[in-house]
Amino acid sequence: MCLTRLLTESIMQVQQTIESKLQSELTPSHLEVVNESHMHSVPPNSETHFKVVAVTSAFDGMRKVARHQKIYAALKEELAGPVHALALHTYTPDEWLARQAQAPESPDCLGGSKREGQQ
Repeated sequence: MCLTRLLTESIMQVQQTIESKLQSELTPSHLEVVNESHMHSVPPNSETHFKVVAVTSAFDGMRKVARHQKIYAALKEELAGPVHALALHTYTPDEWLARQAQAPESPDCLGGSKREGQQ
């Protein structure tokens, strides 16, 4: 098999796994999994930093910490391996409606070598 094809097939593999696991665990009415690795000091095509926006009635009656713990449990293998950071935005359908279906934008990364340029 060609190296280029192998690299192409492996890109987005982590993102797809996260999406699949969260779809199965949460049955969300809305799910966004955004690879934000390019915003950080990592090699090109990395899958290490993700933003997750999950809207599900499974979060009804749960505090934010419990919602996050539910996602951490579903993604324990990814968090133990390739995933370095998750930005979690978790909502019930009513909360999502009240936010007009908008999650916050992620801030620019100033960690690692990016911070050095700011000094």
